[in-house]
Amino acid sequence: MKNFNIKYLVYLLLGISGVAWFCIGVYSGVDLSKFIDFIKLLPKVAMIDLFFIGNFVKWAWKWKILQGWLVPFPNLEGTWQGTIISSWVNPKNSEKVPPIPCILSIKQSFTKISCVMRTAEMVSYSFGEEFKIEGDNQIRQLCYSYTSKPLPSVNDRSPIHDGTIVFSIIGKPVKKLSGNYWTARKTTGEIDLTYRCKEILDEMPEDLTKHPMKGAANN
Repeated sequence: MKNFNIKYLVYLLLGISGVAWFCIGVYSGVDLSKFIDFIKLLPKVAMIDLFFIGNFVKWAWKWKILQGWLVPFPNLEGTWQGTIISSWVNPKNSEKVPPIPCILSIKQSFTKISCVMRTAEMVSYSFGEEFKIEGDNQIRQLCYSYTSKPLPSVNDRSPIHDGTIVFSIIGKPVKKLSGNYWTARKTTGEIDLTYRCKEILDEMPEDLTKHPMKGAANN
């Protein structure tokens, strides 16, 4: 993933370095007009820059004030909930399945994002995750491939399979993820999600499983 705007990051680091150089020089009583004294401050300034970069990578990248201009991708960490509409047709009765309740748990850092989707009958794990952010073309997407692992009890109609999802990121701040998917089994579908909570849930919430739907493993 392209993690930051290089031009603005360089400007920001130069600004921080300049302020650090000046403040350390004044505090230490160093004459910054002398080249040797100026260079002697380099290790201290470098330590401040590294401190800034370390904290930025760990948590400051999530600040809303940095989103868009320095950090091009949004912070999506947490649990999202919604429904899957699948093109899968039940071969026994030629009927489509009704909308399938699902959650998407997203764990995100500055350099990595992972996505786990759950329904009542399956869990899918992402790989090959990537943001596609193109401001000039008005494109804001999260794309990833996944391996879907249905429960053993539904393997007869839904074996393990791979697929790919492309989510459009909607809203600033993000309010909705709306996507399309396709699988190696030649099924397709649509997924609409809204934000549920900051907690990364590791199972389907009870309020979404009160009325489990048959065929829920078909994405």
